[in-house]
Amino acid sequence: MNAELLSIAPYEWAEVLTALFCGTIVGIERQIRGKPVGIRTSTLIILGTYLFLKTSLLLQGDTIDDSRVIGQIVTGIGFLGAGVMLTRDGLVVGVTSAAAIWVLAALGVMIATGHLIAAQKLAVLVVAILYGVEVLEEHTVSLSRGVHARVRRYSKRNTQD
Repeated sequence: MNAELLSIAPYEWAEVLTALFCGTIVGIERQIRGKPVGIRTSTLIILGTYLFLKTSLLLQGDTIDDSRVIGQIVTGIGFLGAGVMLTRDGLVVGVTSAAAIWVLAALGVMIATGHLIAAQKLAVLVVAILYGVEVLEEHTVSLSRGVHARVRRYSKRNTQD
């Protein structure tokens, strides 16, 4: 097979595969637990962020300001994150999913700027936080008080319907 056929130049396969890996592991955690922002969404957020910023970096010139591109990515991601937050029975739900979207975009920026190994390590850390805090909340009374207890009761009530 022709090497040119497999080329995605000026983009790099290592960066794209890192984006796919990071998005997949965070997305699997979310999807297994029935949360918004599953595998497809997580992977597409990181990949899209990577492509926007990498393209900006490749177009370096007097008219391109990479910090403005990052700022626009953050704005767009904020809009996407706001879309997953809802108010139900006086409770705001989806904040963790919105925060996950924000972190996914940051991982995409890291990948576009060449920090592949750090992005992979931080993606694993994100999964550890998402899963680990849930385990702590289930086993620690002081971490499951107030709004967290109300959201948990609300979630259990709605999954039984």
